Amino acid sequence: MLSSRMSLSPKEHSNYLYLEKGYEGEVIFDRWMEEVEKGFLVLNDLLLEHGNTKFQIDSLFLSQIIHLFEVKNFEGDYYIEGDRWYTNNGVEINNPLIQMKRAESLLRRMIRELGYNMNIESTLVFVNPNFYLYQAPRNLPIIFPNQIPRLLINLQKQFSPIKNTHTNLAERLLSLHSHDSPYSRLPEYSFDRLKKGIACSQCHSMNTIVTRKALICTNCGKRETIHEAVLRNIRDIQLLFPEEALTVNRVHEWCQPIKTKKAIRNILSENYTLDGFGPSSRYVTVDKSSLEKKDTHMEGELST
Repeated sequence: MLSSRMSLSPKEHSNYLYLEKGYEGEVIFDRWMEEVEKGFLVLNDLLLEHGNTKFQIDSLFLSQIIHLFEVKNFEGDYYIEGDRWYTNNGVEINNPLIQMKRAESLLRRMIRELGYNMNIESTLVFVNPNFYLYQAPRNLPIIFPNQIPRLLINLQKQFSPIKNTHTNLAERLLSLHSHDSPYSRLPEYSFDRLKKGIACSQCHSMNTIVTRKALICTNCGKRETIHEAVLRNIRDIQLLFPEEALTVNRVHEWCQPIKTKKAIRNILSENYTLDGFGPSSRYVTVDKSSLEKKDTHMEGELST
């Protein structure tokens, strides 16, 4: 969202591309694993802490054995010398095997303290077909892109009934997951400094035009209904400015191609609840579960 609406510094832009590349790799891995996941309890993107040390896990498959997967979307040529990893032009990078083994060690200690004694197998998975690693020893726990189908077959052979032990452990790990990542380093931004308009949902370009019923991206050709586009941008505002009031004026300023405030007000009224009156009023998210409970309670009272 920020990349579309502000100029990032070279360092911020580089970090953004790195994060985007990693996310794309995890999406590729998840697609590969869709069929296999049915035989396991799967936890993705865990951020845990043990002994005052935080560690991340890309993907965890729980069954008789815990499979820990570290997913990398490296592209290009790399080589290994001893325990050190380098790009093809000789730039040293962090050894992903050390990162994976560190997470495995901390996870093993954590689950033992939780009262579980289960084996953990860690695997470093490279998903980009344009990746090649030179001088890699044969015994490393690495899966290359052309070996992923074989990995899926081996995992399918391990299918076994999910027991309460696995479910309980999964619930404990989820309860320990931290939502406040220390790795999130957002650039400074403010509402006034960000570019206004409606970004494309597909390529994130701000080169979009509004017709009577649709938002059209002139960059990639993506079409989206006005309702969907505005609602998506309202969610962007809420994510970027969670502490600030959600009002018709603010959304209208954010979605500048939308000419009339009436359209904005209608979309907000359909999807949010108006809180307060006059200039201090704001729209808040509807808690659908509480509404359902309220309706059920009222039905019970009426029937009584």
